[in-house]
Amino acid sequence: MASRKVGSDQEHGSGVVDDRPAKRARVEALDSEEEDNSAPQVAPQASDLYLDTINRAKLDFDFEKVCSVSLSNINIYGCLVCGKYFQGRGRSSYAYAHSIHEDHHVFINLESTKVYVLPDGYLVNDPSLEDIAYVLSPKFTKAYVQQLSSKSTPLKTSYDLTQNSYLPGFIGLNNIKKNDHMNVIIHALLHVPPLRDYLLLGSFKGKETELVKRFAALAKKLWNPRLFKSQVSPHEFLQEVGRESARNFTLEKQGDPAEFLGWLLNTLHRHMGGTRKKNSSIIFSTFQGHLRQEQQQIVVRPDTDTDAKPQFDIDREVKTTATPFLFLAVDLPPPPLFQDAVEKNIIPQVSIYSILAKFDGVTAQGNAGILKRYKCQQLPPYIILNFKRFTKNIFVEEKNPTIVNFPLRGLDFREYLDAPPNHPPTAYDLIANVTHESTAGTTRDKENTVYKVHLRASGTDDDWYQIQDLIVEKTRKEMIFLGETVLQVWERRDVTSKEEMDVDR
Repeated sequence: MASRKVGSDQEHGSGVVDDRPAKRARVEALDSEEEDNSAPQVAPQASDLYLDTINRAKLDFDFEKVCSVSLSNINIYGCLVCGKYFQGRGRSSYAYAHSIHEDHHVFINLESTKVYVLPDGYLVNDPSLEDIAYVLSPKFTKAYVQQLSSKSTPLKTSYDLTQNSYLPGFIGLNNIKKNDHMNVIIHALLHVPPLRDYLLLGSFKGKETELVKRFAALAKKLWNPRLFKSQVSPHEFLQEVGRESARNFTLEKQGDPAEFLGWLLNTLHRHMGGTRKKNSSIIFSTFQGHLRQEQQQIVVRPDTDTDAKPQFDIDREVKTTATPFLFLAVDLPPPPLFQDAVEKNIIPQVSIYSILAKFDGVTAQGNAGILKRYKCQQLPPYIILNFKRFTKNIFVEEKNPTIVNFPLRGLDFREYLDAPPNHPPTAYDLIANVTHESTAGTTRDKENTVYKVHLRASGTDDDWYQIQDLIVEKTRKEMIFLGETVLQVWERRDVTSKEEMDVDR
């Protein structure tokens, strides 16, 4: 049978009868409310499907799935010719009208990934469309996800439609307005293997909240090895973040990544059905540890040196409480107030071991007449450290420019832990490092702030990538220490691993 397209000028010149009105009649009852429960006509031949009109370069499934006309998010179809979204596919729908007025005929249901030809109502089953469905809704196998952390099978380079190379998981996120502080947290969390694997392998098409669904969808796009373009926009997820946080975290306002991280972890925990019980969600089982806090009221005696640092008095009562934590906040030493001409060019530095002494159970900190000291009771598989770089006074918000020196591997937390019997190993390796950059000085400058994240390549120890919004570049290990670190994610080392034991030796 000769190749043809229904209703084309070529068809009328060849004497073939136009049977489109009859086909329309068969789907005339379909409307935007009933269409998904109806059985659409299956096209009898591939030449009727207009598949040659699909323009993959125009397709972008990163933005909110809302109709470009009605702004509704119910029953949305994407035009595979121009990339616009429309509601419904029945005779009275916007997608139906678009197919007639613009002569665009191929549409995909953004929920089911089924493809239809409009206005005829054909359901298309064609292997050539599998790549579009995969970009819209990637699906991962357990075997593939396990390889993401395997040292024996490093990640393979992928290529987008324009043959630009990218490494899955290490791709740029659009800075739509001022959301770089959220982009770095997204990257850091989606490189934590247990959370990443949970999101990649889950279907999330049931009773999960919209925030969880969109976070999982973003994770799958970030790790997708078959992207059409080597970048991803977090717009759909961040729109839900804005709604769920009552506009506390928005695309238009620069914020603090530590505040966003705290809100996101606790909100995801609740939305995943988590309770106060241990391991009640993937968030708790991955990041939750327990901390012992001892406190005592400061009493100034007349015979004591007023300049001496307050200490715990063993003769008075000490109040002890045990609290869970999702990340540990560490304090930076104040920079010197007075500097000579030479010292002004020297950036203050501190060892991470020095500031972690806050949790050794001995070092005391006084605040508001209360003396406190801390020690960990249980460490989680992944430790998040928050370096408190910003403080507020009466006039301005100050920034502490002190550089933190730390090892990339083998940071031992044993000194900061009352280790119970059979406690897991206490050595941790760095997998994510978030840094802050702004104008020089000690005053916080939100307008010119830039946040970057350093990520260890999955399954390796020496390959690191620096990501700043859409800029992704491989970086040397020595460069990681130069930034003003605000957040770090540490992964517990499995000392039973032969590979790790070989490295240690």
